[in-house]
Amino acid sequence: MENMTLTALLKESAGKFPSRRALSVSGKFDLTHSKLQQLIDQAALSLVNSGVKPGDFVALTYPNSVEFVIMFLAVIRARATAVPLNAAYTAEEFEFYLSDSESKILLTSPEGNASAQLAAKKLNLPHTTTTFSNEEITLSSTDSDLKSDSSIDSISKVVNEASDVALFLHTSGTTSRPKGVPLTQVNLAASVQNIRSVYKLSESDSTVIVLPLFHVHGLMCGLLGSLSAGAAVTLPAAGRFSATTFWSDMIKYNATWYTAVPTIHQIILERHVNKPEPSYPKLRFIRSCSASLAPSILSKLEESFGAPVLEAYAMTEAAHLMSTNPLPENGPHKAGSVGKPVGQEMAILDDNGVQQPAQASGEVCIRGPNVTKGYKNNPEANKAAFRFGWFHTGDLGFLDSDGYLHLVGRIKELINRGGEKISPIEVDSVLLSHPDVAQAVSFGVPDDKYGEEVKSIHSMFCCCQLVI
Repeated sequence: MENMTLTALLKESAGKFPSRRALSVSGKFDLTHSKLQQLIDQAALSLVNSGVKPGDFVALTYPNSVEFVIMFLAVIRARATAVPLNAAYTAEEFEFYLSDSESKILLTSPEGNASAQLAAKKLNLPHTTTTFSNEEITLSSTDSDLKSDSSIDSISKVVNEASDVALFLHTSGTTSRPKGVPLTQVNLAASVQNIRSVYKLSESDSTVIVLPLFHVHGLMCGLLGSLSAGAAVTLPAAGRFSATTFWSDMIKYNATWYTAVPTIHQIILERHVNKPEPSYPKLRFIRSCSASLAPSILSKLEESFGAPVLEAYAMTEAAHLMSTNPLPENGPHKAGSVGKPVGQEMAILDDNGVQQPAQASGEVCIRGPNVTKGYKNNPEANKAAFRFGWFHTGDLGFLDSDGYLHLVGRIKELINRGGEKISPIEVDSVLLSHPDVAQAVSFGVPDDKYGEEVKSIHSMFCCCQLVI
């Protein structure tokens, strides 16, 4: 495990299933696993010969496109670090993320990104565009800042190491500035193997990507989990999720599963209610992650599409997957639980680092080969997060007698009402238990009498419409 790399897993998959479909852009073209690997190697060689060195951070901002998939994996193959960024960022946001990651170059589609390019110019970063045409990938740059000291004639001369930092993402900054999370080749390899194993992904599987690939959920589970299993991935023609084309893409490309956030599940469900398809594909499972899924939504999804809905728990620092409800043949899936830990140790610890028994709440902590070694240039955050030999997630929860994890809140989000600590997630759960409530969020507001008081916002189903 400690010498494993993502690049090796993908090469192994391409070797086993060279002629099977790997990547499609809906209605446009298909790439086999062997062709995709060839394009990745070709692009990696171009990057190396243009001056990208091992350890360089390379920023990428694209829609969900074949260019992104090829260049993301090419950056990693070149032993550099991929920094995928949201194309919708403002120039100020791009400047922060490019600067904080210490990126050396910006990669975009031929159409470019004005905000990203403005920030790159301010930081004196070279900008390169990539074009996919006639099953070839080409790189072009108007900048001459990146120059190679020496060129190579084959990417085989570049050997990936398990310790290479392959991916750099930022956590959301709800309570402080975003923290940079470096993930190594072995972190990514361990995570995709966990995903493959627990969902039994194989070369017979196919999915449609509905989530942005600059985020760890779609990137790790939807894309890399599939490719490493020899499975197939389809990108919507629009470069993003579209409810109008989702089911037609799922049917056309023989999808067997999909993964999404609760909001997208609700959109898919609302379209089914208001404009049902003539038929639906037979799915092995539907996966939900990144936020709590209302039990009413879960049951409506299962009833509507005839597939088990498996809730999971993940975070950037764990290279995505931490726990999930199992496939039906491997055990029950419990509504309101995020399942059992997968491929890593998980414990519930109190403030003194003492492991808690079943049903007792405490902080959810993990350790394993998928977990980052620490935040970039942030010793204070590392000191808080890595204690007692565990990574501390900041989430409160408990393991039940069957080993299933139940989340009850975030430590920093506890509401202190007159000295009583109230978990907003527990309030949300009560609201979401009502069959007509689709979404709920609870929070604390200042109160003269109690210090803080509980407030909630919720949306309800009304005549098959979502009402807020």
